[in-house]
Amino acid sequence: MPLVPIFDLDGTLLDSDDALNAPFAALGVDLNRVRMGLVLEEACAELGVRVADYLAHYDVTAAAAFPEVTDLVVKLGRWAVCSNKEVRSGMAELARLGWEPEVAMFADHFGGPKHLGPVADALGVGSQDVLFIGDTEHDRRCAQAFGCRFALAGWNPRASAVAGDLVLDRPLDVLDLLE
Repeated sequence: MPLVPIFDLDGTLLDSDDALNAPFAALGVDLNRVRMGLVLEEACAELGVRVADYLAHYDVTAAAAFPEVTDLVVKLGRWAVCSNKEVRSGMAELARLGWEPEVAMFADHFGGPKHLGPVADALGVGSQDVLFIGDTEHDRRCAQAFGCRFALAGWNPRASAVAGDLVLDRPLDVLDLLE
């Protein structure tokens, strides 16, 4: 059975750092204090911002796909999204881009930080059948906790590799790992 890719959304499929930071900037937060990859509630609490205020400033049209990502997703058979993003924003962005993963789960579905088990269950696959692609330490830990392969989205200049990481230089490199 070929591996089923599960992708983080922000920083992996979407070049979204500016879009994610814009609401914090609009609310007067020093962007040097923002840590990427957190669940929205955690980030807002850490920065002293109400989630509703953040969402009122978030523009679901602002983030663009990284180069080659759209080329990648149209070539995939089965694929999924597992993200710490708030569900309404995540679904709106997927719809805007015309992307239709088989499963898309967000922080709201997990009641906190993302984890791969429910996504794999919805896909009907086990950990040995999954490749998780992400850009943060949290993504790496998610893959380790689930016991699946992890690939770092090296096309994101912010992604930082650690020893043992499989680093992908471009999104289309994912296809070579699925065979």
